[in-house]
Amino acid sequence: MSGLLEGCKTCFGTQNLYEVLQVQNKATENEVKKAYHKVSLKVHPDRVDEAEKQEATRKFQILGKVYCILSDPEKRAVYDETGEVDEENTPEDKDWNQYWRLLFKKITVESIKNFEREYKESEEELNDLKQAYLDGKGSMDYILTNVLCCTIDDEPRFTKILQGWIKEKEVPKFDSFTKESKKKKESRKRKAKAEEAEAEEMKKQLGLNDTADSLQALILERNKKRAGEMDSFLDSLAAKYGGGAGGKKSSKRSGKK
Repeated sequence: MSGLLEGCKTCFGTQNLYEVLQVQNKATENEVKKAYHKVSLKVHPDRVDEAEKQEATRKFQILGKVYCILSDPEKRAVYDETGEVDEENTPEDKDWNQYWRLLFKKITVESIKNFEREYKESEEELNDLKQAYLDGKGSMDYILTNVLCCTIDDEPRFTKILQGWIKEKEVPKFDSFTKESKKKKESRKRKAKAEEAEAEEMKKQLGLNDTADSLQALILERNKKRAGEMDSFLDSLAAKYGGGAGGKKSSKRSGKK
């Protein structure tokens, strides 16, 4: 077994390079890149505390090598045919962090705000809203968790759009949406306000502002408090847009359907 495959087995529980990146073996080049970014974000040494840095660095290095192979048509073809990897042309001393930064635009507060402006009320947001409604069987809690950039303030807008779709029979009528109790709605609002207050308090305690470094520090602190909750907004953004917070531009249109 090669050193890379052994490392994959040790760090990710599999020797299959596609399984390490959590993609199918028929994944396109762009899908492989997005998958690499998503998985590497979860183990990036900058996003873990000091006690986990050594393990994260090892995983990060292995992911870089995996991506180098699956992103190279010739190396990928050899791997697909033989199950072997070409490690001779995958340097051990490569600066994988610099390589990663070259591949992916750094996500900053400003880039997120720009993305949000383009995404809200776009065709893409409407598609995501419809999919979240269907996947969550009408649960507004599920919708607000799974539609990018949204907050509790978007609930009235989403409700109006969904009611229009139900009337036009574009989506089925789910009791969890049409018959949601007032008590549950109020509970959701209280929870959202509490989380907002928590975030603001955390920013004050850490002395943060709206710079990129402050954003990174806030994410790290929240991850420490909520270990295991890695499907954050940034993870969703990265998984969907490969790290470019602008992604493809969606044409804006009315929220009415």
